[in-house]
Amino acid sequence: MVSNDRQGQPGVSLAGAVDLGALKHQVDAQPGQTGGAPAAGGYVVDTTEASFQAMVQTSATFPILLLLWVPTDDRLFPLATKLGQVVNAQEGKIQLSRIDIASNPQIAQTFQVQGAPALFALLAGRPMPILEGLPTDDELTQITDQLIPQVIQMAQQAGITGTAPYQETSQEGSSSAEDQGVQEQAIPSSHQEANRLAQEGDYAGAAEAYAKVIEADPNDDLARREHAKALLMDRSSAADVRQVRQMAADAPDDLDAQLSVADVDMIGGQVQDAFDRLLDFLGSHRDQMEPIRQRLLEYFTIPEPADPRLAKARRRLSTMMY
Repeated sequence: MVSNDRQGQPGVSLAGAVDLGALKHQVDAQPGQTGGAPAAGGYVVDTTEASFQAMVQTSATFPILLLLWVPTDDRLFPLATKLGQVVNAQEGKIQLSRIDIASNPQIAQTFQVQGAPALFALLAGRPMPILEGLPTDDELTQITDQLIPQVIQMAQQAGITGTAPYQETSQEGSSSAEDQGVQEQAIPSSHQEANRLAQEGDYAGAAEAYAKVIEADPNDDLARREHAKALLMDRSSAADVRQVRQMAADAPDDLDAQLSVADVDMIGGQVQDAFDRLLDFLGSHRDQMEPIRQRLLEYFTIPEPADPRLAKARRRLSTMMY
């Protein structure tokens, strides 16, 4: 749950937020189109009220920069463009989540902002205010050159060391409403309910829904993959990463502690670390074969089938089993 406690937080407070009613600066072009806002893509994502809670939960895995804006107001485009460039240059150490507060007013209320833009850092569900209002050139430089690296460093010190997922864009670099509609149509009809639950952060419900899809079609490999991801997120998406890692270090022979930290590695994209941790543990705890084998088989459905890390881990597990 997002906290609104702003006392003692780093950042700058700027006046002059854009009035949402100032329509003379509105543009009709969709994000990514000529004259429109910069498109999402890379490590820049667009978040809505439906996906907000899931986004908050992932901030326990990697730090998130929240930009509350209006993507049809051209006064905000240079700020969004610069932030996107700087975040993408970090190659997953931080994610930029953009929220249209005109379309998602409840999120604006959550953060107690009256206008756009507003900028927050989000670490393990805790927001830290950085900006409210349009920055000067010097203030923007301070944000990009100093504050963003500081947020990444703070996250690492807190044990939040995962990597944000990379998001492809269309060939035109667009993520317009039309593009998003095409992406939604690509989701199999039998998966749509499970996908909706996952997007809303109800991972337990999504796992149950995907299990029903698999029961109806045992050959649905995509459902198996998404089912494993939903189980993983349900177990550990809101875990205190630093605490999980400390518990695993303090109890190297505790199976549950090692399974928990392997989950954290998988969520953070550290697939090889998750595989190696459980296989190394199994090497000296053969009596724990079955629970480790079951967890690894779950993990094995998540990477792409051609991932070389997958083949290597499968071979190592097979060697230990026989």
